[in-house]
Amino acid sequence: MIKYKTREEIEIMRESCLLVGKAHATVAALLKPGMTTQQVNDLVEQFILDNKAIPSFKNYHGFPAATCISMNEAVVHGFPGAHVLKEGDIISLDIGVYKNGFHGDSAYTYALGGISDDIKRLIRVTKESLYLGIDKARQGNRIGDISNAIQEYTEKVHGYGVVRELVGHGLGRDLHEDPQVPNYGKKGSGPKLKEGMVLAIEPMINMGVKEVSHLKDGWTVLTKDRKPSAHFEHDVCITNGDPDILSSFEDIEKAERSNINLCWSYDNV
Repeated sequence: MIKYKTREEIEIMRESCLLVGKAHATVAALLKPGMTTQQVNDLVEQFILDNKAIPSFKNYHGFPAATCISMNEAVVHGFPGAHVLKEGDIISLDIGVYKNGFHGDSAYTYALGGISDDIKRLIRVTKESLYLGIDKARQGNRIGDISNAIQEYTEKVHGYGVVRELVGHGLGRDLHEDPQVPNYGKKGSGPKLKEGMVLAIEPMINMGVKEVSHLKDGWTVLTKDRKPSAHFEHDVCITNGDPDILSSFEDIEKAERSNINLCWSYDNV
């Protein structure tokens, strides 16, 4: 059952969504080779707790950490640990925050130092596809219009693999609500979009094939051909006008540009 939010609830929820972006930005300012993924997770968790919120992911169905940290060929749900970041890694961070009764949920892919033009292009296209999907998140459209916009751009135009097993979702008092929001589908299909719906739209795009496999930890999802994957996510409210993006990448992008260890410019690929 889809849970519609009032305008008052949306404004309360916006605080959680924006806090996720600020958690990302805190890490983006400090990411560098030599850090462990556990150190990254600890920075995120402490920031969330310092802001009187709760990490949404920690202990969610047994997940052991505050942050999903997925490296290179890992698509999503990677565990933090002793792994040391190195030059050329790409890192997808997926962070959730619970505050004042509502969740925020946002993902962003970072690149450490020099990466190939092929990987730069993958990151750029995945991020662009998120906004193409958001543009279809309008009252009267259907979920399939969002899904199709993402698939057409990433798969049909650029030849990337669109993961089928993992999808976006509704968001609110629960971390995962109806409806599911696939990154593939037909225009005009699926539930109709109505004012008060909040969707976590999150393209997960592989450089190679769409198929994935799972590690024995029961969580980490890898590309089947072990080629890189990228992941971006925004929280979006359906209104009677333009889509209302409740989360923000603004602070993240500022921190990214100020960190000499991060590659952030993908304009020329």
